[in-house]
Amino acid sequence: MFCDRCGTRLDPSQSFCPSCGKPTGAAPVPAEYPKGRVANHFRLLAVLWLASSALHLIPGLFLLAFFRRIADVPFFVTEILQAVGFLMVCVAVLGLMAGWGLLERQPWARMLAIILGVLNLINVPFGTALGIYTLWVLLPSSSETEYAQLAGTA
Repeated sequence: MFCDRCGTRLDPSQSFCPSCGKPTGAAPVPAEYPKGRVANHFRLLAVLWLASSALHLIPGLFLLAFFRRIADVPFFVTEILQAVGFLMVCVAVLGLMAGWGLLERQPWARMLAIILGVLNLINVPFGTALGIYTLWVLLPSSSETEYAQLAGTA
């Protein structure tokens, strides 16, 4: 038996090459993750929630920062723009929490993502797609038990 890195002759009882230090045995195979709907899709879903929420945070902060008081405009217009900006920031922060919670496999993140997915259905076209994808991945009862296993609360 020879080392495939440096070509040194090896004794079958050796676990490392004496010349280069490369392990001689096969690499340990990691434990296999469960192959279900949630296990295959929750990471992508979390990244999509983070990206979507970050993109919604930008106009919300813009509305809060730049529409404080505009001359020649009735006062209620600026108040409405401020309220819309505040609402957009709040929803974006909740979406960021859902995305982070899904990545960290927090038990509460599944329900928050489902609620936000339902609310996001009216945000055509990308919010609708994200809402449908969220509900498809996380809503079935089999997904609940699988997510509980992934989160370690089962």
